[in-house]
Amino acid sequence: MSSAILKVHPEDNIIVALQDLEAGHNVKCDGETFTLTESVPAKHKFAATSFSPNDEVRMYGVKVGLAQKPIAPGERIRTDNVIHAADDPQISESPANWQPPAADRWKNATFQGYHRANGTVGTANYWVVIPLVFCENRNLGLMKQALLEPLGYGHGSPYSAFVNQLVGAHHGGSDLDAVPGIEQPLEGREAPRLFPNVDGIKFLSHNLGCGGTDSDANALSGLLAGYIAHPNVAGATVLSLGCQKTQIDHLKAEIQRRDPSFSKPVFYFEQQKSRSEKDMLSQAIRATFKGVSEANQLTRETAPISKLVLGVECGGSDGFSGISANPVIGGVSDRLIASGGSVILSEFPELCGVEQNLVDRCTSHKVANRFLELMNTYNSAAHHVGSGFDQNPSHGNIADGLTTDAIKSAGAARKGGSSPVRDVLDYPEWVTQSGLNLLCTPGSDVESTTAMAGAGANLILFSTGLGTPTGNPVTPVIKLSSNSTIARNLSDMIDFDAGPVIDGETTIDQLSEDLLELAARAASGEYQTRAQRLGQDDFIPWKRGVSL
Repeated sequence: MSSAILKVHPEDNIIVALQDLEAGHNVKCDGETFTLTESVPAKHKFAATSFSPNDEVRMYGVKVGLAQKPIAPGERIRTDNVIHAADDPQISESPANWQPPAADRWKNATFQGYHRANGTVGTANYWVVIPLVFCENRNLGLMKQALLEPLGYGHGSPYSAFVNQLVGAHHGGSDLDAVPGIEQPLEGREAPRLFPNVDGIKFLSHNLGCGGTDSDANALSGLLAGYIAHPNVAGATVLSLGCQKTQIDHLKAEIQRRDPSFSKPVFYFEQQKSRSEKDMLSQAIRATFKGVSEANQLTRETAPISKLVLGVECGGSDGFSGISANPVIGGVSDRLIASGGSVILSEFPELCGVEQNLVDRCTSHKVANRFLELMNTYNSAAHHVGSGFDQNPSHGNIADGLTTDAIKSAGAARKGGSSPVRDVLDYPEWVTQSGLNLLCTPGSDVESTTAMAGAGANLILFSTGLGTPTGNPVTPVIKLSSNSTIARNLSDMIDFDAGPVIDGETTIDQLSEDLLELAARAASGEYQTRAQRLGQDDFIPWKRGVSL
């Protein structure tokens, strides 16, 4: 993309500015010359034709909005002249044919992972400590404080050293503004581990487990079971109060549903049946220590790349996300699926407007019907409380060129590549099919990444245009930027720069190859992601309801 503008699809009637364009500037695209009637910032769009009120606005080859007033050629597309609109999907008579990318390089590729008894392979080896109810979060914190530093998992914070400098300046009567800030990237400092083959102990605090509906309790049980059964998890310690809605028996049933031959060590402790808090925590800490010691006996072994279950996510999206970072991820998705692996595409509010494309790719009417049913149920629930998928774009999305939800969705869906849709999952179901799986989640970054890990994703690729500080407790998250400015400014957060696509320095195919290579290294433990270095262990269960 060496031009100043881009028409993404031949049928589009709006055009993307790849750089800031001034009013009166003439730009050429596909043999046509356009005169801009106003300034158009990079990432934003302008009209390629005249629009009358209610005319369709198209981008990525699909309807993404309706004009609300007359729009002249060269006029910028804004929220005051275009509103969200999308076509109603129809079930196709036959699925579309798929032409897999050339993936010979990857068909026999391998990574070094942790082999589990059920045949899955982990890209990491964690122990998790899980509360069944928010009442146990304090005990979770006490265990975390007790275990991490002595076992070598505690990371000293450079902020503490900064505060100590401020304290010293305060006592000495010095100017606090003269104390230098932290200039080095904030990364967790490695300490010698007592158990080097265990990547960490993760504490999954949350605010659910009681006071909600039965379906809330069931969903939480399923999500937590997904983390315990997860290939990146060696075992778990579970803390229960006793009287809450989410019961131990519910959790055990959900674990068996995901893995009928489940054999990992899980230790359960119920506070209301304990003699005291100290007694329960002493037992829980002792059991966890022993469990981590046993997990340390595991070592990485060679596994085919087909054992990867890749979650794909976008957050803090901008007007470049759909033409650089997301299609690069889509290229990885197609290559992995062509090699026998699995991919999870979630964020249903950000699939609004591209349903027809996904329906056409479903391998059966049953799969297509389930997708549309989940989409319609979700959107109807949003409308019931005065919202809707059209309210998904955030202030930052809109300010950086994503004017409607359909524009955002059409770009977001490109993370899923072009392969057939093999299965559609409702939250918090577990992936059982290789190939592309659609998982019903909110567009909210952490709720979505939490859900994908809970569905079995053992690696996540996460695109961002504005910068999103998100990770996951058990699944490595590789962050890639849609533009090189963010990659430079937030280098402590970004693993991979897709900006050269915008600058015309390379191609989507080449970056997809490079990103899959990085993913294989991360899966083998050879590359520690920025999110891991920063200790970003974001975990937010979805309280089933309206979250966009």
